[in-house]
Amino acid sequence: MFHLRTCATKLRPLTASQTVKTISQNRPAAPRTFQQIRCYSAPVAAEPFLSGTNSNYVEEMYYAWLENPKSVHKSWDIFFRNANAGAVPGTAYQSPPPLSTSLSTLTHAQSLVQAQPNVDKLVEDHLAVQSLIRAYQIRGHHVAQLDPLGILDADLDSSVPADIITSTDKLDLAVFKERLRVLTVGGFYGLDESDLDKVFHLPTTTFIGGNESALPLREIIRRLEMAYCQHIGVEFMFINDLEQCQWIRQKFETPGVMQFSNEEKRTLLARLVRSTRFEEFLHRKWSSEKRFGLEGCEVLIPALKTIIDKSSEKGVDYVIMGMPHRGRLNVLANVIRKELEQIFCQFDSKLEAADEGSGDVKYHLGMYHRRINRVTDRTITLSLVANPSHLEAADPVVQGKTKAEQFYCGDTEGKKVMSILLHGDAAFAGQGIVYETFHLSDLPSYTTHGTVHVVVNNQIGFTTDPRMARSSPYPTDVARVVNAPIFHVNADDPEAVVYVCNVAAEWRSTFHKDVVVDLVCYRRNGHNEMDEPMFTQPLMYKQIRKQKTVLQKYAETLVSQGVVNQPEYEEEIAKYDKICEEAHARSKDEKILHIKHWLDSPWPGFFTLDGQPRSMTCPSTGLNEEDLVHIGRVASSVPVENFTIHGGLSRILKTRGELVTNRTVDWALAEYMAFGSLLKEGIHIRLSGQDVERGTFSHRHHVLHDQNVDKRTCIPMNHLWPNQAPYTVCNSSLSEYGVLGFELGFAMASPNALVLWEAQFGDFHNTAQCIIDQFICSGQSKWVRQNGMVLLLPHGMEGMGPEHSSARPERFLQMCNDDPDVFPKLDDFDVRQLYDCNWIVVNCSTPANFFHVVRRQILLPFRKPLIVFTPKSLLRHPEARSSFDDMLTGTHFQRIIPENGVAAQNPEGVKRILFCTGKVYYELTRERKTRGMEADVAITRVEQLSPFPFDLLLKEFHKYPNADLVWCQEEHKNQGYYDYVKPRLRTTIDRAKPVWYAGREPAAAPATGNKKTHLTELQRFLDTAFNLDSFKGLS
Repeated sequence: MFHLRTCATKLRPLTASQTVKTISQNRPAAPRTFQQIRCYSAPVAAEPFLSGTNSNYVEEMYYAWLENPKSVHKSWDIFFRNANAGAVPGTAYQSPPPLSTSLSTLTHAQSLVQAQPNVDKLVEDHLAVQSLIRAYQIRGHHVAQLDPLGILDADLDSSVPADIITSTDKLDLAVFKERLRVLTVGGFYGLDESDLDKVFHLPTTTFIGGNESALPLREIIRRLEMAYCQHIGVEFMFINDLEQCQWIRQKFETPGVMQFSNEEKRTLLARLVRSTRFEEFLHRKWSSEKRFGLEGCEVLIPALKTIIDKSSEKGVDYVIMGMPHRGRLNVLANVIRKELEQIFCQFDSKLEAADEGSGDVKYHLGMYHRRINRVTDRTITLSLVANPSHLEAADPVVQGKTKAEQFYCGDTEGKKVMSILLHGDAAFAGQGIVYETFHLSDLPSYTTHGTVHVVVNNQIGFTTDPRMARSSPYPTDVARVVNAPIFHVNADDPEAVVYVCNVAAEWRSTFHKDVVVDLVCYRRNGHNEMDEPMFTQPLMYKQIRKQKTVLQKYAETLVSQGVVNQPEYEEEIAKYDKICEEAHARSKDEKILHIKHWLDSPWPGFFTLDGQPRSMTCPSTGLNEEDLVHIGRVASSVPVENFTIHGGLSRILKTRGELVTNRTVDWALAEYMAFGSLLKEGIHIRLSGQDVERGTFSHRHHVLHDQNVDKRTCIPMNHLWPNQAPYTVCNSSLSEYGVLGFELGFAMASPNALVLWEAQFGDFHNTAQCIIDQFICSGQSKWVRQNGMVLLLPHGMEGMGPEHSSARPERFLQMCNDDPDVFPKLDDFDVRQLYDCNWIVVNCSTPANFFHVVRRQILLPFRKPLIVFTPKSLLRHPEARSSFDDMLTGTHFQRIIPENGVAAQNPEGVKRILFCTGKVYYELTRERKTRGMEADVAITRVEQLSPFPFDLLLKEFHKYPNADLVWCQEEHKNQGYYDYVKPRLRTTIDRAKPVWYAGREPAAAPATGNKKTHLTELQRFLDTAFNLDSFKGLS
């Protein structure tokens, strides 16, 4: 075969025909294109068919000949024999001689090639057929018959790709012949119409031959059309993995692959009956109620059940699902198997809510259910995550919960736990969170080892035509960025849908990568049942009015095939209708709605049986000194031998060691001790966010990197104790919305884990505002679902400009649910307050208090989200240190830190109390000392802003009877804490005195970008704070 190689074949540019990878894995390894093997002096023209375009094909034929000489045409057999016998380039094959050639020369040529036909033409024709096959594999989906209504092209393009010999009208022979003529005779492929009956050898990159290695061109085209241009459109040729492409080709090209037994067909019909009749029952009983029904895509139910059945067969025992509102009640009823009476009673307007909180509409609620899968006879757990109306917002939440469940059961390859995400076509194309979630799919700390995405493609978004809703051909094109295969399927062909779903589940099980099923369907009603779609889509809805349901179509098909008869079909319908009627009768006995019956993530054993905390106390969050010292020593060392760290990091660790020796902690060491102590108690800790391993401000260094060995790392936190829980710290992608949603989902899975997300700067949390508003703030109120998620938000006015200063505390405080005008009357005041609030907001001014609040998050007998405004400059501030004494056994988190200096010794002489929170405390103490006002001004730090420490601040008020009250903050007046604190302080003191303000003036931006302006503003409010005459004459 060396005689077939020239410099040109090695260095030629890659052409369309060459992108088909044709070497099977069983063939001997051989150098391929772009590898310079051997160069001959003979010109390329010596073998005219060995051009860059043809050489791949010749090599392919050569490998086939080596395996079986009879597998190739006789002319190729002669050619390869001559080449192997040592014929020099140009003599193994010679073109037919001209008429003037002598008889002796002609006889010699004939003896050499034995009347070989025109190999050049043969090679070109075979290459043309290969290109044709590849064209169908790449672009066949563009002409697949995907729209059940027959009025819109699923790819928004009515044209047929130029290199496909087909027509959208498959029955019009004249059109087909004309198209064939244009593409062949002197055209794209150079084939003649007479070539339709010529037999061509099939390449290894197709399976249309089944057991045959060669087929007539006419049959090749027919089989390609059957594989790629019917009711299934397959997008996969962008995948850069040959094995995966071959796997998909085999699934869709193999003749007769989509066969169903009569029993499978009857099961499919029964599932369609349940899906369709459920919606019809709801429509009959509550015709004027919004329910966002599934009409037009009833095949979704058998589709999901097929994915679950096949996944269960492959070993999956836990499926976590996320979906929008359309079809949710049907999925709850017929996939999750929620009791029908529990669904029907939701339509009763007189039903009373039994749970605390606001609750949510029925088509947002989730569910958790464990049952036997009847197809596989294996136990399976199904969880449908509750979601808001914000479409696609639940995607990363589902992925995070899936990752957590995999983590807790040791499922490192995703073989036991998987996720299914349902999408609408408009949202899948339009919502950026879809893209963010896809980009988590293959990251080591975020992968769930493959998700099956099912798109309910209504071909409309509310009232918006898809041609106005996306720029891409399909709504699913976003999935191409992660090489996920995309299977488009006509939803009115139930067998095609079920086959595709089986393939999708097998793909996920085989390759553990994402896959998309695009159910091209329609929406029989408007956006909801009360909406009139004819206003905006008159032609579509005229066609829909004429459209038979998929159940009716499929039932007629099965009756005509003799699979079922009409009485059997009607009996199946009557049986399910009776089930619904009986459940409806039982639902009338339901008088109270228990949202906890719709919980998507139960925590068995954590609460009492009726869902209450087992106590209403919190133990000390302190530690014994031995543990503090041990953690500190590990934090200041490298617990792995022969590990070289950076010189600058050596100095940091040395400083940590000195702090431990001096029984002192800074911020990073306090965090280390909080985490390390919880790990000892078996609490898994997961910290994620942008650059959290080192820390944005280079203070954390939880992952050490060997300076001499690439990718060798060490996490000292995992070397603390013999049987500790694992510590996961992971830099995230540059995403807030997706990553915060993911971590929220991870925290949902278990109460016995501390899950933290740190923003690079607190300002950046606003791109994740949807997760904060819809899930973290209100999740428990809507869905009775507690969550102990922690947000670490770096915050502080330090002259770094408007985008690196404020974590927007005013937003979090505005969403707190405590009443500013009511002084709570509670037993166990501090813990009860925490239990009643929707989240906890703190701004700690000392490392010790941060240590305590982190540990308290786990030691509380319930779970609440925790918002922490973390410092920047305080990370290295010499005064922002804490003694071990503030962290020992018996100590607690301090909701306020009162004045403990000179002013506290003579409270009657104090003229002003400055209430503040966070970093500004250190600026106030420095200014007070400069002015010599330690006896005149007391400074009280409010460490826990929400729930508000009414009880402790009342004591402070009584302690300083002659002092005026000033709230001081470094933020602008319309931002920060003032609007939250002022009414609560006034309620605390029963409005006995005014509460004055010292801080920056109102502004639109959070901070100035000018350093001088920053310092001027700082000095101005410090002057106000310490000028005892500032507020004289004001009322």
